[in-house]
Amino acid sequence: MKRFKEKTVIVTGAGSAIGRATAIRFANEGANVILVGRSADVLKEITKEFPQDRTWIHTDNFLTIACDIGVESQVQEMIKRVINKFERIDVLVNNAPQMPDENSGLSIEQSSSAVDDYLNEILYVSQTAMPYLIQSKGNIVNVPSFAACNSDQSVATYHDSTAGITDLTRTLASNHSTDGVRINAVNPNVTEADISAAIQTNGMSNDDINNVQTNNSTSSDSSPLGRCAMPNDIAAAITFLASDDAAMITGTNLPVDGGVSTSNR
Repeated sequence: MKRFKEKTVIVTGAGSAIGRATAIRFANEGANVILVGRSADVLKEITKEFPQDRTWIHTDNFLTIACDIGVESQVQEMIKRVINKFERIDVLVNNAPQMPDENSGLSIEQSSSAVDDYLNEILYVSQTAMPYLIQSKGNIVNVPSFAACNSDQSVATYHDSTAGITDLTRTLASNHSTDGVRINAVNPNVTEADISAAIQTNGMSNDDINNVQTNNSTSSDSSPLGRCAMPNDIAAAITFLASDDAAMITGTNLPVDGGVSTSNR
């Protein structure tokens, strides 16, 4: 199914597990895919997993851009490159960057400031792309990213950032509904891939892992469906919300957590 044929899709944080799965999913569905991340080498490796059916995907169908979305000039240049190559933007996936690893050592006030910076980055990317999304009647899908949690404070920071993205999504959706632009969010909570990445990055012990799973209620035992979400599960939800199948959905936060959120109410 080629729901995104001739559509141009930007995926930020494309080097993460969710970003990778999302970029590949869009490519498989016929999109022109722009992969945005910190490492050009990582992004180029991901494109090797794109389909080789030249009817739909070839070298002109994707673009890799190394960009720090915390730097406004780099965001502007990124959007400029997309428009120069594809002349339009139909979908922006704000797969939010991870909070800095050192956040676990920050005070509550410092962590709050870091969350504000994190949300401002997402807002700036959205605002910079917005004129082109208005032209195409496109949409945005926001995805909070799991910080490599190794303390209660970093877990709390992750939840604060998730709540902030939900509020930002609703505000943007309200402000731009008359422009014909839909804005939604997917809340994956913590995936198996996130936990694996945290182990590799921070050398987390089994006690650390259990602490993360307990605080986030996403271990296999606590999920009503019996497992954590996988990156492909999140990518499927993102592409649904970005597609015409979700034409009447805006301002929503879609949990993709195996039913965990139903038990937290």
